[in-house]
Amino acid sequence: MATSISDLTPNDYIVIGLATCFVREDGEVHQIEVIEPIPSAALEALVKGIPTSYKLAYATTLGDILDGDQPITPSGFPETAQFSEEFAQRAIAAARTYKRRESAKSIIPLGTTYTEMKHSTERKRVLNATRVVTKDDNVKQHSHTHKVL
Repeated sequence: MATSISDLTPNDYIVIGLATCFVREDGEVHQIEVIEPIPSAALEALVKGIPTSYKLAYATTLGDILDGDQPITPSGFPETAQFSEEFAQRAIAAARTYKRRESAKSIIPLGTTYTEMKHSTERKRVLNATRVVTKDDNVKQHSHTHKVL
């Protein structure tokens, strides 16, 4: 782990998830699996049964998933899975959420995997989606909006 992070140690608790995401290439959408950190508030929502792109969540330590700024694939995760963008920064931020909210650590004991979430790809998470703004997106204003009455 990077030494500039004085409030965290390699033994700090973190949860990482395996999410089903999608990327758009050449007009087609392809499914991929992404490993990404899960902050404590998001984990608490996931275990309440909201539909999610996560297949599983694994409780581990920062030292087990980061070697400096380089992510380490945990055992049990597919070799084809990709790490999320800015994984190291997001992992450090997520680990801090568990330091503030110690009770969240009891949801998934260290070293165990949680798979009881409501996995769904109905609302696809497209990672490289671009939003094209058109004139139709403009809000129509009432004719008196800019008049001084």
